[in-house]
Amino acid sequence: MVLREVMRSFRPTPESLPPPEVLYRPRLPLGVRVYRQPLNPLIFLLKAAQLYPQKLAIAHPDVPHPVFYSYEVWAQRTQNLAYALIRAGVQPGDRVAVIAPNSPLIADAYQGVLAARAVICPINTRLTQQEVAYILDHSGAKIILVDHEYAHVVQGAQAQVIVANDTGKPGDPYEDFLSAGRKFSRERGWPGLEWEADEEAPAALCYTSGTTGRPKGVVTTLRGSYLAAVANAYETRMDRDSTYLWILPMFHASGWTYPWAVTLASALQITARTVSYPLIWKHLLHSGVTHYCGAPTVQIGLVNAPQARALDKPVVAIIAGSAPTAHLLGELEKRNFRPVHVYGLTETYGPFTRCYDQPAWASLSPDDRARSMARQGLAFATSDDARVVYPLKEGEDPYADTELVDVPKDGKTVGEVVVRGNIVMKEYFRDSEATRKAFRGGHFGTGDLAVWYPDGYVSVQDRSKDIIISGGENASSLAIEQELASHPDALEVAVVARPHPRWGERAMAFVILHPQRASKWIGRHADFEEDLKKHARTRLPGFACPEWVAVVDDLPKTSTGKIQKVVLRKTVAKL
Repeated sequence: MVLREVMRSFRPTPESLPPPEVLYRPRLPLGVRVYRQPLNPLIFLLKAAQLYPQKLAIAHPDVPHPVFYSYEVWAQRTQNLAYALIRAGVQPGDRVAVIAPNSPLIADAYQGVLAARAVICPINTRLTQQEVAYILDHSGAKIILVDHEYAHVVQGAQAQVIVANDTGKPGDPYEDFLSAGRKFSRERGWPGLEWEADEEAPAALCYTSGTTGRPKGVVTTLRGSYLAAVANAYETRMDRDSTYLWILPMFHASGWTYPWAVTLASALQITARTVSYPLIWKHLLHSGVTHYCGAPTVQIGLVNAPQARALDKPVVAIIAGSAPTAHLLGELEKRNFRPVHVYGLTETYGPFTRCYDQPAWASLSPDDRARSMARQGLAFATSDDARVVYPLKEGEDPYADTELVDVPKDGKTVGEVVVRGNIVMKEYFRDSEATRKAFRGGHFGTGDLAVWYPDGYVSVQDRSKDIIISGGENASSLAIEQELASHPDALEVAVVARPHPRWGERAMAFVILHPQRASKWIGRHADFEEDLKKHARTRLPGFACPEWVAVVDDLPKTSTGKIQKVVLRKTVAKL
């Protein structure tokens, strides 16, 4: 195993070593009833440290200074961080901003900030200094934990800044911060920290992408984070023998609550600062990886990497962001990946539905099976049911408390996906108007348009802003992409609306050619355009067939691998 070779020489700082006879039990405040324990995902780490103290919890091998922490050491570092934050003046409910790639710093923060009864505010590492400054101001962050690579984006910040050089060694400012916390604790340990009595207190403040204006701060709770983590660990069958590889950015929607799902399972997590396909394949082949999360674009890059091959043991590939195509599912399964297709948003703690595969699907053709698997499915056990309801009519008051009406389960009638219950955000931070609008009819409106099938499965057709209205007909850009991606020479497809003098709008497709088959179309992109249109006409109604096709080398994507259609729409506007 690759990890064993590089971890032999590592020694944690002396302050990271726990004292003998640790008591993993924070002080419960007076007044909490004997039959009730306020839910808090921090408990998963404490239980793992008690059950498997010497089991490897975090491996961070692919850096100049690799670090490896057992569960008992990591729990001590979490405790040190909590005391360090309290020493720095952090009070219950204060926000602690974190700007870091997948690394021990941000993994620590998801535990230690909660231990201090504060609220973690993870910030996208790809944002500009101006965008970061807005989030820091809007969130009112009391302190900023930042990786050295991103220290420049917080220059001039009003809050205290702690820089981590990602070394795990004494003299690293972050390590010194933790050491000061250990000293400040005076060895009071976990009983010196108070458990949060209100399970509906905020756990995290995650900001949306803000593509249509200022980003909104999504407030999620301790209770919701606990229940979402339970669901994710259960749905993916994660346990103490599992190894989770961080490909999904941990800053994105609290890493879909996997920072806590992993500790619930007492699993090992491997952190990597960048998405590197050779590095990912090294760990898939040699580090015992059993689980990872990634958008379809990431999965496409993975199966087409030069290192790609069939795995000796199955690996669970959790897919979200958009529906996987038939071709992608087939390529994953050929390499012994087990795709788990889930669906969700930042406002729902990441995933809240799963497309549960059915035994009868095994007898379907590959295309029909993929269409079934590409649906968004049914809600997790800890979430209330997802519904598809008739959307707002033109001129209807979005703030009116009107009763929602379900669309028929006919697989044809388009409505909006709505959900309520345990794993829906508490509110938008400091934005009561946006919160009221989002909670129409006692449910959270996702903004995703979908149909409902007789088996109860939801199938998202599009975001409302991505629907193409052509000649009065509504065409789903996602449905068009699914069919175009079935062309054997297409690797990735994105479709947006483009103005049309007769039909109002028509679809324009941006296509990346498959690298193994792109040579046949060199100098013949016009021929490929006609070939793709011919392919489309056999699978799509006329109004949904692309009017224009552009072969491109790359597609604009977010840090989580989602295609940025807002960028493509700007490109189309200039044509």
